[in-house]
Amino acid sequence: MGLLRWSRDHAARTAVYTVAEPGQAVYFATVSETTELNGPTLLRIIGPPAVGKMTVGYDIAQLTGMKVFHNHLAIEPVLRFFEFGSEPFARLVGGFRRRVFEEVAASDLAGLIFTFVRAFDVPADEIELESYAAPFHSRGGRVFYLELSASQEVRLERNEGELRLAEKPSKRDLEWSRRNLLELDAKYQLNSNGEYEGRADYLRIDSTELSSAAVAKLTIEHFGLGQRS
Repeated sequence: MGLLRWSRDHAARTAVYTVAEPGQAVYFATVSETTELNGPTLLRIIGPPAVGKMTVGYDIAQLTGMKVFHNHLAIEPVLRFFEFGSEPFARLVGGFRRRVFEEVAASDLAGLIFTFVRAFDVPADEIELESYAAPFHSRGGRVFYLELSASQEVRLERNEGELRLAEKPSKRDLEWSRRNLLELDAKYQLNSNGEYEGRADYLRIDSTELSSAAVAKLTIEHFGLGQRS
């Protein structure tokens, strides 16, 4: 596990956290002391396929009591009926997601963790994610981004992980899943490359050499997510 350092800018009322891993780049992000603490919490975990979004999400949920809505909970049932990317597929998946976000935001649940492969060079992805966050914003909630990155080699290994294959039946065709990962990497920009560093609601972690438990702990501490006693 890396070294967690922090410094405080009293004028800006922000804290800057830095994590250094042997052989890895340093990342940083800021969190404001004035961040709204009332209302429901939404944590959006983004990153390329097989980076560990769902696993980290479950680790965070175990410590905080938040609920996990990994993207394939909506995708897998619809794939039984309609092809990925088709209009009926998009309507059903999008509609189910929106209803879940609306109901959780209006509930007394501890919060929601949502995982999503975001293409940073496709503006519609950001618009979609913001639309899902709207019910939380409207209720004065906290909305955060956790962006994960990892080397392609490590992700290809994680692509065959037991939990991934158990939760995502469409990934069990390993030859197709591996090819799909490589094709998505080549076609889209799936990490921000530091574009959003400095935002109070944004944390970016290279998880290449970090366990999911270590990433979860850093995230909980950084955003002040409530831990269960």
